[in-house]
Amino acid sequence: MAAITAALVKELRESTGAGMMDCKAALTETDGNFEAAVDWLRKKGLSKAAKKADRVAAEGLVAAIVAGKTGVVVEVNSETDFVSRNADFQTLVKNIADVALSSGKTEAAELATAAYPTGGTVAEAITTGIATIGENLTLRRAASLAVSDGVVGRYVHGQVVDGQGKIAVIVALESTGDKEVLAKLAREIAMHVASANPQAMEAAGLDPALLEREKNLLREKNAGKPANVLEKIVESGIKTYAKEVCLLDQVSNHPEHAGKIIAQAVKEVEGKAGAPIAIKGFVRYALGEGIEKATSDFAAEVAAAAKG
Repeated sequence: MAAITAALVKELRESTGAGMMDCKAALTETDGNFEAAVDWLRKKGLSKAAKKADRVAAEGLVAAIVAGKTGVVVEVNSETDFVSRNADFQTLVKNIADVALSSGKTEAAELATAAYPTGGTVAEAITTGIATIGENLTLRRAASLAVSDGVVGRYVHGQVVDGQGKIAVIVALESTGDKEVLAKLAREIAMHVASANPQAMEAAGLDPALLEREKNLLREKNAGKPANVLEKIVESGIKTYAKEVCLLDQVSNHPEHAGKIIAQAVKEVEGKAGAPIAIKGFVRYALGEGIEKATSDFAAEVAAAAKG
């Protein structure tokens, strides 16, 4: 039997795109014969992964899970919406979210190297998923929030299975108050965030590039006016814009807090909770946002999926 070296496993992986553990198994099963190992992987469907890696993956699922005082959100993409109904894919997404929560790794490249529950790494589990499901799958991003005392609440919109859907939000509330009251408020704020899509907690946190773009739009809309008048319009417009896109200044869209801005709603709940409440942060993931996806009709998507 030929020696199965790390270099040989690496070469097989680069050649086939299969996971490291799968490549090692293939070489073991074929007594270290490289070509036979390639055929072994092909028979198992594991060498297909590399061929699919350049396909655009903008569908899939976002997930939010919470345990104790910590919550995470992850996005795992697929090529078509059909895959979001696939039980194997849903399990993959859940396990990746669990790994992010338990390991504390939320940078995608780092999370990909974390140990997967059934063996190997997250990256290798994704490669196996590509071969099994027949589509390109990618771990796009992950994030977490935690509090020293309080709760992290979640909300998933367009839920396909528990904790997984089209929009996932987590909200962290720092407080020593009643945890049931806090949990209810955290979920209500998460629902608001899912709908209103705030860009920051408050004006100071807004992306300077976002503000500059808004200023340029205001200048274009009011072109031709005197410089001093134009600058006052821009200044006023930016203040209005900030109130519209900053969470604490947004008018709550939850029926229980109708007509009140989020900051007021939180202040009112403090009485029920029995302690001050601070929103420490929020994360909102909308599936596929920012990914450029080639448009195709339904029939074309079905045909593409059928080709594998």
